[in-house]
Amino acid sequence: MLKNITQVDAKQQPQLELLWEDKEVKFDVSQLHKNLRSGERVLDYIYHIEDSKGNPGDTGRLMVTNLRLIWHSLVHKKYNLSIGYARIGNTNTRIVHMHSKGRSPSQALYILAISDGTRFEFLFTDVSGETARRDQPIFASVFDIYQLYQRTYLYRDLKLRGAIVQAGQLVILPDEQVFSQVQGVWNLSSDQGNLGSFVVSNIRLVWFADANETFNISLPYLQIESLRVRESKYGPALVIQTAETGGGYVLGFRIDPAERLNELFKELCSLHAIYGEQPNFGIQYNAQDARERLAEAAEEAAQAAQFKVENFEELDERQEREINTKLNSYLAEGCMAKTSSASSREEGDPVYCKELGFAMERIRDGYKLQDLWSVMPTKMETFE
Repeated sequence: MLKNITQVDAKQQPQLELLWEDKEVKFDVSQLHKNLRSGERVLDYIYHIEDSKGNPGDTGRLMVTNLRLIWHSLVHKKYNLSIGYARIGNTNTRIVHMHSKGRSPSQALYILAISDGTRFEFLFTDVSGETARRDQPIFASVFDIYQLYQRTYLYRDLKLRGAIVQAGQLVILPDEQVFSQVQGVWNLSSDQGNLGSFVVSNIRLVWFADANETFNISLPYLQIESLRVRESKYGPALVIQTAETGGGYVLGFRIDPAERLNELFKELCSLHAIYGEQPNFGIQYNAQDARERLAEAAEEAAQAAQFKVENFEELDERQEREINTKLNSYLAEGCMAKTSSASSREEGDPVYCKELGFAMERIRDGYKLQDLWSVMPTKMETFE
Protein backbone atom coordinates (compact mmCIF):
# COMPACT_ATOMS: atom_id res chain seq x y z
CA MET A 1 0.00 0.00 0.00
CA LEU A 2 2.96 2.32 0.59
CA LYS A 3 5.11 3.00 -2.48
CA ASN A 4 8.74 4.05 -2.98
CA ILE A 5 9.78 3.57 0.64
CA THR A 6 13.48 3.31 1.42
CA GLN A 7 14.67 2.65 4.94
CA VAL A 8 16.80 5.19 6.83
CA ASP A 9 17.77 4.79 10.46
CA ALA A 10 15.07 2.17 10.99
CA LYS A 11 13.83 1.44 14.47
CA GLN A 12 11.82 -1.67 15.19
CA GLN A 13 9.90 -2.64 18.29
CA PRO A 14 9.96 -6.22 19.57
CA GLN A 15 7.08 -8.10 18.01
CA LEU A 16 4.10 -9.04 20.13
CA GLU A 17 3.24 -12.69 20.42
CA LEU A 18 0.98 -13.55 17.50
CA LEU A 19 -2.63 -13.95 18.63
CA TRP A 20 -3.80 -17.42 17.60
CA GLU A 21 -5.79 -18.58 20.61
CA ASP A 22 -9.14 -17.21 19.36
CA LYS A 23 -8.54 -18.10 15.70
CA GLU A 24 -7.52 -21.77 15.75
CA VAL A 25 -8.69 -25.21 16.82
CA LYS A 26 -5.89 -27.30 18.34
CA PHE A 27 -5.65 -30.78 19.81
CA ASP A 28 -3.37 -32.36 22.42
CA VAL A 29 -1.03 -29.42 22.99
CA SER A 30 1.43 -30.00 25.84
CA GLN A 31 0.38 -28.19 29.05
CA LEU A 32 -2.38 -26.45 27.12
CA HIS A 33 -4.50 -25.58 30.14
CA LYS A 34 -1.54 -24.10 32.03
CA ASN A 35 0.11 -22.05 29.27
CA LEU A 36 -2.27 -19.14 28.80
CA ARG A 37 -1.05 -16.16 26.82
CA SER A 38 -0.57 -12.72 28.30
CA GLY A 39 -3.94 -11.05 28.88
CA GLU A 40 -5.86 -14.31 28.68
CA ARG A 41 -7.96 -15.04 31.76
CA VAL A 42 -10.11 -18.00 32.79
CA LEU A 43 -13.57 -16.57 33.43
CA ASP A 44 -15.30 -19.81 34.46
CA TYR A 45 -14.65 -23.49 35.17
CA ILE A 46 -17.17 -26.25 34.44
CA TYR A 47 -16.31 -29.55 36.10
CA HIS A 48 -17.25 -33.20 35.40
CA ILE A 49 -17.36 -32.78 31.62
CA GLU A 50 -16.64 -35.46 29.03
CA ASP A 51 -15.49 -34.88 25.45
CA SER A 52 -18.01 -37.44 24.18
CA LYS A 53 -16.89 -37.44 20.54
CA GLY A 54 -13.12 -37.26 20.89
CA ASN A 55 -12.39 -38.82 24.28
CA PRO A 56 -15.41 -40.81 25.50
CA GLY A 57 -15.03 -42.19 29.01
CA ASP A 58 -12.53 -39.51 30.11
CA THR A 59 -13.74 -37.09 32.76
CA GLY A 60 -12.36 -33.59 32.33
CA ARG A 61 -13.21 -29.95 32.82
CA LEU A 62 -14.02 -26.98 30.62
CA MET A 63 -12.13 -23.73 31.01
CA VAL A 64 -13.96 -20.72 29.57
CA THR A 65 -11.43 -17.96 28.85
CA ASN A 66 -11.85 -14.57 27.21
CA LEU A 67 -10.42 -15.96 23.93
CA ARG A 68 -11.34 -19.64 23.68
CA LEU A 69 -12.82 -22.76 25.20
CA ILE A 70 -10.37 -25.29 26.64
CA TRP A 71 -11.17 -28.89 27.59
CA HIS A 72 -8.58 -31.14 29.19
CA SER A 73 -8.81 -34.66 30.56
CA LEU A 74 -8.24 -35.28 34.25
CA VAL A 75 -7.47 -38.96 33.53
CA HIS A 76 -4.99 -38.69 30.65
CA LYS A 77 -3.00 -35.45 30.89
CA LYS A 78 -2.01 -35.44 27.22
CA TYR A 79 -5.61 -35.27 25.98
CA ASN A 80 -6.91 -31.74 25.51
CA LEU A 81 -8.30 -29.36 22.94
CA SER A 82 -8.60 -25.62 22.33
CA ILE A 83 -11.50 -24.03 20.41
CA GLY A 84 -11.05 -20.36 19.48
CA TYR A 85 -14.24 -18.30 19.59
CA ALA A 86 -13.56 -16.94 16.09
CA ARG A 87 -13.85 -20.48 14.72
CA ILE A 88 -17.22 -21.31 16.31
CA GLY A 89 -20.05 -21.46 13.79
CA ASN A 90 -22.90 -22.79 15.93
CA THR A 91 -23.51 -23.82 19.53
CA ASN A 92 -26.45 -25.09 21.56
CA THR A 93 -27.34 -27.40 24.42
CA ARG A 94 -28.93 -30.85 24.19
CA ILE A 95 -30.23 -33.61 26.44
CA VAL A 96 -28.37 -36.84 25.64
CA HIS A 97 -28.86 -40.40 26.86
CA MET A 98 -25.73 -42.03 28.20
CA HIS A 99 -24.92 -45.56 27.04
CA SER A 100 -23.98 -46.71 30.55
CA LYS A 101 -26.69 -48.69 32.29
CA GLY A 102 -28.50 -46.91 35.05
CA ARG A 103 -27.40 -43.45 33.87
CA SER A 104 -30.09 -40.82 33.56
CA PRO A 105 -30.20 -38.38 30.61
CA SER A 106 -27.58 -35.62 30.87
CA GLN A 107 -27.15 -32.08 29.59
CA ALA A 108 -24.57 -31.61 26.81
CA LEU A 109 -23.00 -28.69 24.96
CA TYR A 110 -22.82 -29.02 21.15
CA ILE A 111 -20.33 -26.89 19.21
CA LEU A 112 -19.72 -26.71 15.47
CA ALA A 113 -16.36 -25.17 14.56
CA ILE A 114 -14.69 -24.56 11.20
CA SER A 115 -10.92 -24.11 10.93
CA ASP A 116 -8.77 -24.15 7.78
CA GLY A 117 -11.71 -25.46 5.77
CA THR A 118 -12.21 -28.41 8.12
CA ARG A 119 -15.47 -28.92 9.99
CA PHE A 120 -15.28 -30.04 13.63
CA GLU A 121 -18.16 -31.16 15.84
CA PHE A 122 -17.79 -31.33 19.61
CA LEU A 123 -20.13 -32.69 22.26
CA PHE A 124 -19.28 -31.92 25.89
CA THR A 125 -21.45 -33.95 28.24
CA ASP A 126 -22.10 -33.57 31.94
CA VAL A 127 -21.01 -36.83 33.60
CA SER A 128 -21.39 -35.71 37.22
CA GLY A 129 -24.39 -37.98 37.71
CA GLU A 130 -26.25 -35.20 39.53
CA THR A 131 -29.89 -35.12 38.43
CA ALA A 132 -30.27 -31.48 39.48
CA ARG A 133 -27.59 -30.34 37.01
CA ARG A 134 -29.70 -31.51 34.09
CA ASP A 135 -32.15 -28.66 34.70
CA GLN A 136 -29.51 -26.06 35.55
CA PRO A 137 -27.84 -23.75 32.96
CA ILE A 138 -24.38 -25.16 33.63
CA PHE A 139 -23.13 -24.00 30.21
CA ALA A 140 -24.60 -20.48 30.46
CA SER A 141 -21.17 -18.86 30.84
CA VAL A 142 -20.05 -20.31 27.49
CA PHE A 143 -22.89 -18.54 25.68
CA ASP A 144 -22.49 -15.29 27.64
CA ILE A 145 -18.73 -15.00 27.09
CA TYR A 146 -18.99 -15.99 23.43
CA GLN A 147 -21.51 -13.16 22.87
CA LEU A 148 -19.21 -10.71 24.66
CA TYR A 149 -16.36 -11.82 22.41
CA GLN A 150 -18.40 -11.10 19.29
CA ARG A 151 -19.20 -7.57 20.51
CA THR A 152 -15.59 -6.63 21.37
CA TYR A 153 -13.72 -7.30 18.12
CA LEU A 154 -12.34 -3.72 17.97
CA TYR A 155 -10.06 -4.59 20.92
CA ARG A 156 -8.41 -7.41 18.97
CA ASP A 157 -8.85 -7.01 15.21
CA LEU A 158 -8.02 -4.45 12.56
CA LYS A 159 -11.11 -2.71 11.19
CA LEU A 160 -11.31 -0.79 7.92
CA ARG A 161 -14.10 1.68 7.15
CA GLY A 162 -16.03 1.05 10.35
CA ALA A 163 -18.61 3.21 12.14
CA ILE A 164 -16.04 4.33 14.70
CA VAL A 165 -16.18 8.12 14.28
CA GLN A 166 -19.16 10.43 14.85
CA ALA A 167 -19.07 14.17 14.18
CA GLY A 168 -15.29 14.14 14.11
CA GLN A 169 -14.99 12.36 17.47
CA LEU A 170 -13.85 8.79 18.06
CA VAL A 171 -16.44 6.50 19.67
CA ILE A 172 -14.58 5.49 22.82
CA LEU A 173 -14.58 1.85 23.94
CA PRO A 174 -15.04 0.78 27.58
CA ASP A 175 -11.69 1.02 29.45
CA GLU A 176 -10.21 3.05 26.58
CA GLN A 177 -8.19 6.18 27.36
CA VAL A 178 -7.24 8.67 24.66
CA PHE A 179 -3.69 10.00 25.13
CA SER A 180 -3.26 12.26 22.10
CA GLN A 181 -4.95 13.50 18.93
CA VAL A 182 -2.88 14.60 15.97
CA GLN A 183 -4.28 16.55 13.02
CA GLY A 184 -2.73 17.02 9.61
CA VAL A 185 -1.78 13.35 9.09
CA TRP A 186 -1.44 12.22 5.46
CA ASN A 187 -2.34 8.63 4.64
CA LEU A 188 0.08 7.55 1.87
CA SER A 189 -1.85 4.48 0.73
CA SER A 190 -2.68 6.21 -2.58
CA ASP A 191 -0.67 8.36 -4.98
CA GLN A 192 -2.42 11.60 -4.04
CA GLY A 193 -2.66 10.84 -0.31
CA ASN A 194 -5.53 11.60 2.04
CA LEU A 195 -5.44 14.19 4.80
CA GLY A 196 -6.82 13.11 8.16
CA SER A 197 -6.27 12.80 11.90
CA PHE A 198 -4.73 10.33 14.35
CA VAL A 199 -6.25 9.31 17.69
CA VAL A 200 -3.85 7.46 20.00
CA SER A 201 -5.29 5.50 22.93
CA ASN A 202 -4.14 2.78 25.32
CA ILE A 203 -5.72 0.09 23.11
CA ARG A 204 -5.39 1.16 19.47
CA LEU A 205 -4.31 3.68 16.88
CA VAL A 206 -7.11 5.23 14.80
CA TRP A 207 -6.80 7.29 11.61
CA PHE A 208 -9.76 8.85 9.77
CA ALA A 209 -9.99 11.18 6.78
CA ASP A 210 -11.10 14.75 7.36
CA ALA A 211 -13.21 14.81 4.18
CA ASN A 212 -14.90 11.44 4.82
CA GLU A 213 -15.10 9.97 8.33
CA THR A 214 -16.10 6.55 6.98
CA PHE A 215 -12.65 6.29 5.35
CA ASN A 216 -10.82 5.14 8.47
CA ILE A 217 -8.79 2.42 10.13
CA SER A 218 -8.88 1.10 13.69
CA LEU A 219 -5.63 -0.71 14.46
CA PRO A 220 -5.19 -2.40 17.87
CA TYR A 221 -1.62 -2.58 19.11
CA LEU A 222 -2.10 -6.34 19.23
CA GLN A 223 -2.14 -6.39 15.40
CA ILE A 224 0.96 -4.20 14.92
CA GLU A 225 4.00 -6.24 13.96
CA SER A 226 6.47 -3.35 13.65
CA LEU A 227 6.77 0.44 13.77
CA ARG A 228 9.40 2.33 11.76
CA VAL A 229 10.30 5.80 10.48
CA ARG A 230 11.40 5.63 6.85
CA GLU A 231 12.21 7.98 4.02
CA SER A 232 9.68 8.11 1.20
CA LYS A 233 9.17 10.23 -1.89
CA TYR A 234 6.95 12.40 0.35
CA GLY A 235 9.66 12.80 2.98
CA PRO A 236 9.99 11.03 6.37
CA ALA A 237 7.00 8.74 7.02
CA LEU A 238 5.70 6.56 9.81
CA VAL A 239 5.48 2.99 8.49
CA ILE A 240 3.34 0.41 10.30
CA GLN A 241 3.50 -3.28 9.41
CA THR A 242 0.42 -5.18 10.57
CA ALA A 243 0.57 -8.80 11.73
CA GLU A 244 -0.47 -11.68 9.51
CA THR A 245 -3.69 -12.00 11.52
CA GLY A 246 -4.28 -8.29 10.82
CA GLY A 247 -4.06 -8.67 7.06
CA GLY A 248 -0.31 -8.16 6.64
CA TYR A 249 -0.72 -4.54 5.49
CA VAL A 250 2.02 -1.92 5.17
CA LEU A 251 0.60 1.47 6.15
CA GLY A 252 2.40 4.77 5.66
CA PHE A 253 1.63 8.15 7.22
CA ARG A 254 3.33 11.54 6.85
CA ILE A 255 3.26 14.10 9.66
CA ASP A 256 4.80 17.57 9.53
CA PRO A 257 7.04 18.80 10.99
CA ALA A 258 9.55 15.99 11.47
CA GLU A 259 9.81 16.72 15.21
CA ARG A 260 6.15 15.94 15.70
CA LEU A 261 6.54 12.74 13.68
CA ASN A 262 9.38 11.59 15.95
CA GLU A 263 7.37 12.40 19.09
CA LEU A 264 4.42 10.36 17.84
CA PHE A 265 6.70 7.49 16.87
CA LYS A 266 8.20 7.33 20.38
CA GLU A 267 4.73 7.49 21.96
CA LEU A 268 3.44 4.64 19.80
CA CYS A 269 6.50 2.50 20.54
CA SER A 270 5.98 3.00 24.26
CA LEU A 271 2.26 2.22 24.18
CA HIS A 272 2.89 -0.78 21.93
CA ALA A 273 5.39 -2.23 24.44
CA ILE A 274 3.14 -1.54 27.45
CA TYR A 275 0.14 -3.12 25.77
CA GLY A 276 2.19 -6.21 24.91
CA GLU A 277 2.85 -6.85 28.60
CA GLN A 278 -0.85 -6.91 29.53
CA PRO A 279 -3.27 -6.81 26.57
CA ASN A 280 -6.88 -5.81 27.10
CA PHE A 281 -9.23 -8.03 25.06
CA GLY A 282 -12.31 -6.09 26.12
CA ILE A 283 -14.29 -8.89 27.80
CA GLN A 284 -15.50 -8.23 31.35
CA TYR A 285 -17.38 -11.12 32.97
CA ASN A 286 -17.92 -12.32 36.52
CA ALA A 287 -19.20 -15.90 36.75
CA GLN A 288 -20.44 -15.52 40.34
CA ASP A 289 -22.50 -12.42 39.51
CA ALA A 290 -23.94 -14.18 36.46
CA ARG A 291 -25.01 -17.19 38.57
CA GLU A 292 -26.68 -14.91 41.11
CA ARG A 293 -28.61 -13.15 38.35
CA LEU A 294 -29.77 -16.50 36.96
CA ALA A 295 -30.85 -17.62 40.43
CA GLU A 296 -32.84 -14.42 40.96
CA ALA A 297 -34.51 -14.77 37.57
CA ALA A 298 -35.44 -18.37 38.32
CA GLU A 299 -36.88 -17.36 41.70
CA GLU A 300 -38.98 -14.60 40.12
CA ALA A 301 -40.27 -17.05 37.51
CA ALA A 302 -41.20 -19.52 40.25
CA GLN A 303 -43.08 -16.85 42.18
CA ALA A 304 -44.94 -15.76 39.08
CA ALA A 305 -45.99 -19.36 38.45
CA GLN A 306 -47.64 -19.52 41.90
CA PHE A 307 -50.33 -17.02 40.90
CA LYS A 308 -53.40 -18.81 39.57
CA VAL A 309 -56.52 -17.66 37.80
CA GLU A 310 -58.58 -18.42 40.92
CA ASN A 311 -56.74 -15.62 42.73
CA PHE A 312 -58.34 -12.97 40.53
CA GLU A 313 -61.97 -11.76 40.31
CA GLU A 314 -63.56 -11.16 36.96
CA LEU A 315 -66.16 -8.40 36.55
CA ASP A 316 -69.44 -9.30 34.90
CA GLU A 317 -69.33 -7.74 31.45
CA ARG A 318 -73.14 -7.39 31.52
CA GLN A 319 -72.83 -4.91 34.40
CA GLU A 320 -70.32 -2.91 32.38
CA ARG A 321 -72.94 -2.47 29.67
CA GLU A 322 -75.46 -1.15 32.26
CA ILE A 323 -73.21 1.71 33.35
CA ASN A 324 -74.75 5.10 32.36
CA THR A 325 -77.52 3.42 30.30
CA LYS A 326 -80.49 5.29 31.87
CA LEU A 327 -78.60 8.57 32.11
CA ASN A 328 -77.62 8.36 28.42
CA SER A 329 -81.22 7.54 27.45
CA TYR A 330 -82.53 10.52 29.46
CA LEU A 331 -80.09 12.90 27.79
CA ALA A 332 -80.87 11.53 24.34
CA GLU A 333 -84.63 11.90 24.84
CA GLY A 334 -84.16 15.46 26.11
CA CYS A 335 -82.36 16.46 22.92
CA MET A 336 -85.10 14.95 20.72
CA ALA A 337 -87.99 16.48 22.73
CA LYS A 338 -86.85 20.11 22.54
CA THR A 339 -89.57 22.18 20.82
CA SER A 340 -90.81 25.75 20.93
CA SER A 341 -94.24 24.76 22.49
CA ALA A 342 -95.45 26.27 25.78
CA SER A 343 -95.70 22.84 27.36
CA SER A 344 -92.01 22.22 26.69
CA ARG A 345 -91.09 25.52 28.25
CA GLU A 346 -93.27 24.72 31.26
CA GLU A 347 -91.60 21.31 31.72
CA GLY A 348 -88.22 22.99 31.53
CA ASP A 349 -88.92 25.33 34.46
CA PRO A 350 -86.71 24.51 37.50
CA VAL A 351 -88.23 22.98 40.63
CA TYR A 352 -86.89 22.63 44.17
CA CYS A 353 -85.43 19.19 45.00
CA LYS A 354 -85.57 18.26 48.70
CA GLU A 355 -83.11 15.34 48.29
CA LEU A 356 -80.41 17.56 46.81
CA GLY A 357 -81.31 20.84 48.51
CA PHE A 358 -81.30 23.02 45.38
CA ALA A 359 -83.40 23.81 42.30
CA MET A 360 -83.09 21.58 39.26
CA GLU A 361 -84.78 20.82 35.96
CA ARG A 362 -88.03 18.89 36.31
CA ILE A 363 -87.45 15.16 35.70
CA ARG A 364 -89.49 13.77 32.86
CA ASP A 365 -92.04 11.03 33.37
CA GLY A 366 -90.67 7.49 33.60
CA TYR A 367 -87.42 8.47 35.38
CA LYS A 368 -86.37 8.83 38.99
CA LEU A 369 -83.67 10.96 40.55
CA GLN A 370 -81.80 7.78 41.56
CA ASP A 371 -81.64 6.71 37.89
CA LEU A 372 -79.74 9.89 36.97
CA TRP A 373 -77.61 10.16 40.12
CA SER A 374 -76.14 6.61 40.22
CA VAL A 375 -73.71 6.23 37.34
CA MET A 376 -72.30 2.89 38.55
CA PRO A 377 -74.36 -0.13 39.63
CA THR A 378 -74.85 -0.24 43.39
CA LYS A 379 -73.70 -3.87 43.54
CA MET A 380 -70.96 -5.50 41.49
CA GLU A 381 -71.08 -9.29 41.25
CA THR A 382 -68.11 -11.54 40.56
CA PHE A 383 -67.86 -14.81 38.65
CA GLU A 384 -65.78 -17.84 39.47
